[in-house]
Amino acid sequence: MGVEDAAGPAHGMEDALESIGTTLDERTTCQELAAHVCGRVCDAAAVDLLTEDVPSASPASGPLPALERAATAGRIGLLEPWSTSGARPLSVRALDEGHPITAFSGPAGEVARQVMSVPLLGHDRLYGVLLAVRQGPPFSDRDTALMHYAARLTAVHLGHARHHAAVRGTVFRLQRALLAEPGRPHPNLDLATRYLPAGGGTLVGGDWFETVRLHFGRTLLVMGDVMGHGLDAAVDMNAYRSMLRYMASTDLPPHRVLRRLDAAVNEEGTRRPATCLLVQVDPARGTASLTSAGHLPPALFSGAGTAELLDVPTGPPLGTGIGGYEPTTRPLAQQDTLLLFTDGLVERRAEDIDVSLARLAGMRVRPGAGVEELLADVLDRLDAEHAEDDVAVLAARIRRRPEVSGLQPQ
Repeated sequence: MGVEDAAGPAHGMEDALESIGTTLDERTTCQELAAHVCGRVCDAAAVDLLTEDVPSASPASGPLPALERAATAGRIGLLEPWSTSGARPLSVRALDEGHPITAFSGPAGEVARQVMSVPLLGHDRLYGVLLAVRQGPPFSDRDTALMHYAARLTAVHLGHARHHAAVRGTVFRLQRALLAEPGRPHPNLDLATRYLPAGGGTLVGGDWFETVRLHFGRTLLVMGDVMGHGLDAAVDMNAYRSMLRYMASTDLPPHRVLRRLDAAVNEEGTRRPATCLLVQVDPARGTASLTSAGHLPPALFSGAGTAELLDVPTGPPLGTGIGGYEPTTRPLAQQDTLLLFTDGLVERRAEDIDVSLARLAGMRVRPGAGVEELLADVLDRLDAEHAEDDVAVLAARIRRRPEVSGLQPQ
């Protein structure tokens, strides 16, 4: 057991670089550390994380920080004498004194258990402890070097993961705050919206939606997607949204709103390109006027529950300065539901976008379903909770006019 082979510790360190920190998930990283040392230098391993941030120079005196077990590997039974609660004094003393501890336990005749406790130190922070146990000879200097290297590498990755989580949390809160209060449509429209950030390691993006009240009972529905992810994309998304609100308030036709917005963003020259779809709904006339800047077409669900993708002339994304946006108009019945969405709703890795859109177009929902029910059904059947990219979606339907009672013919 150990790394006393001809390759020395270098081979184990190279393996550590490849096998530890493959994701930005803390517990996955801890599990990778436990699996890496187990079998190379020990029979069982556990990783305990501190439940609060502790500077690496914290004094040995004072209250012991709380630990939470994050991962185990190997012959778990060997860890029982050093459970999370029992290991705490052992682990903390090792952290404070800066060297491993070897302990022996077990009934007479049992091979001695060697225990090493190694701090997870990185970025001047203490993240937790690696506990390694084996039955057999004491840990060699090479074993110790390998475990200290793997523990420090893990700590660095934990620091990156926490920084990523903090930035992602800031961007997510910003985006949720920006999308929490879309403009109120006229009361002659029923509206439902959702924003679902993608999971995993990707930062939230620049997906957004908006509604703008216009004169004569009309409402402008907006769906946009700023290219890229992260804080810059969220900031640019807010800039696009603010500019579009202002330009739409002039009550220009949708295609002219896009032309002005494209020219303004191109002149400014600091914003990321964005796709955008505008749909002006006129309940009095029963029409929808549509125009697109590189965005996916909306779906329309009939009162019978069938779906179709609307044919919308597509111009270039906003910010190019090319312009060339054209409108189209189609009838809109009271039972019809418009569904505007960003590409995260339909796109699947290694699948042609036409196939993805056809899946949505072939969907049938319950006839007479309300906008909230219809939207929830679509999200569920397309598994939007596990989408590979952020999902923004908006469903709108002309509100049914109340029946007016009157004298009936005799």
